[in-house]
Amino acid sequence: MGEVEQWSQAAVAALLRMPTDADDKYSRGVVGLRTGSDAFPGAAVLGVEAAWRTGAGMVRYLGAGTRARELVLQRRPETVTADGRVQAWVIGSGTDAAARSTDETPALRRLLDGDEPVVMDAGALDLAPHARTPIIVTPHDREHVALRERLGLAPIGRAAGGTGARADAARETAVALRGAGVPQPVVLLKGAVTIVADADGAVHAVTSGVPWLATAGTGDVLAGVLGALLAGAPDDLAACAASAAWLHGRAAAAASAARAGGPIVALDVAEHVASVVGAVLAARPGRAAHEDAP
Repeated sequence: MGEVEQWSQAAVAALLRMPTDADDKYSRGVVGLRTGSDAFPGAAVLGVEAAWRTGAGMVRYLGAGTRARELVLQRRPETVTADGRVQAWVIGSGTDAAARSTDETPALRRLLDGDEPVVMDAGALDLAPHARTPIIVTPHDREHVALRERLGLAPIGRAAGGTGARADAARETAVALRGAGVPQPVVLLKGAVTIVADADGAVHAVTSGVPWLATAGTGDVLAGVLGALLAGAPDDLAACAASAAWLHGRAAAAASAARAGGPIVALDVAEHVASVVGAVLAARPGRAAHEDAP
């Protein structure tokens, strides 16, 4: 087993950037989401909400589901639904590979053959071995088993137990993806302890400490947070993945604390991301004077 390092607030703070007067919506990062479906439209809403709350300069929603697009615009009317410049993509949340249309598969493959990094979630994970652009795959344990089978790796599930076994498996998956031709693969293996592994052997862990986070839709929120971070720092895939998991866990803790430690829903987590981002930025050592100016 290789070394597994805990991701820290300092590492998150080093990735985040406070906008300046010189910034515009493009320099702050444009994230595109091709998520949701008529069967699962809420995933699109949750991912878009999370991307905005993380600080994206622009969010484009280009999902295939008509119902999903309507709900996104009802919740977040500032979302752009026209094609255009994108610096990172999120695909697959709220979709089912078995139900993908004949038009959708080629559209996803074009993104995976493009220049922008892609966050691959849920219903897009089957396409990961075919990617020719940098990717971050975000499976939970069962999805990880299926992905490993596609790569010809030995299956590993909850029975394997422990952070060390999951870390080794995630590292092996990242290496196999690179062997399949993916240029910069990163694996974000979701769980009570989230593992982030790259193909060079680096592995980090993030512990949420909030069991209430195990609820429907929170993975869609995580994908949106990650997409926004990646749009702002498209060359730091592993750092973006670990920082997204850290922010996601802290937002869940804040949401639960606001309810006396009680249960939360996914939208609660998305809504608390902005305050967590703000707190991390405010606590940075040597914060620039202009950042405190009114």
